[in-house]
Amino acid sequence: MSESVAGRAAATGTVAEALAASRDALAAAGVETPGLDAELLLAEATGLERARLIAEPEAGVEPGAARRFGAMVRRRVVREPVAYILGRRGFRRIELAVDGRVLIPRPESELLVEVALELGPSRLLDVGSGSGAIALAVADELASAEVVATDTSLDALAVAKDNRDRLGLGERVRLEHGTLPAGIEFDLLVANLPYVSESEWGGLAPEIVRFEPREALVSGPTGLEAIDALLGDLALAGHRPGAIALEVGAGQAATVAELERRAGYEQVGVRPDLAGIDRVVVGRR
Repeated sequence: MSESVAGRAAATGTVAEALAASRDALAAAGVETPGLDAELLLAEATGLERARLIAEPEAGVEPGAARRFGAMVRRRVVREPVAYILGRRGFRRIELAVDGRVLIPRPESELLVEVALELGPSRLLDVGSGSGAIALAVADELASAEVVATDTSLDALAVAKDNRDRLGLGERVRLEHGTLPAGIEFDLLVANLPYVSESEWGGLAPEIVRFEPREALVSGPTGLEAIDALLGDLALAGHRPGAIALEVGAGQAATVAELERRAGYEQVGVRPDLAGIDRVVVGRR
């Protein structure tokens, strides 16, 4: 049923008709925001601003745009994320190219950027950088900082490099394969590491389970394995940054705060996200 309705989205003549048909298809597929998603996809297919589409519902949709729109709707019907369909995602002041090689940046990760801006490090390390969202946003907003971003995925580093170069931050952000660069000391370490437990994975939204890289989300049986390993690596490296800020999942903040204390960070605080969930644990020495 969804596929046939999606097909009608490519055959209808006006903006209002195209949006109505696609909203039906997306709602039937279980998409949480069918109206918004339909508008975003039609704006991309037509090259028009979303506000203009809303203001001119009786405007015609030319055949080529209708075909592009129908193809996008079919992808969204099977729950492919809008960001992957569009190939981009906004994050603070920058726009990032994203695809299935990297996790889609979440608004809650902007808290890590806010912590960096507050602390004003001269040298920042972003571990598990993925698309480069946090490192690139910090470099964009904190011109005085030297930024290094690492990831164990070469595919993710390729995406981050493309984003870095397109944003003109090639001289400001260094990318390295791995976790902790050797021989460099940092004032602040930030990380959005995998924190989903193996038992939680199957219950996540289809957009996540079917399309986003599992290795960027699932840490292990408890969800804390990657964070614990990072803190252990810091101890072995013989250098602890003056401050560390880690993004965590719901219900994990108290445990991660204790892990940070054991790692030598006596002053530990927690930052909630906009939903009130304790999302970032900040430790200082």
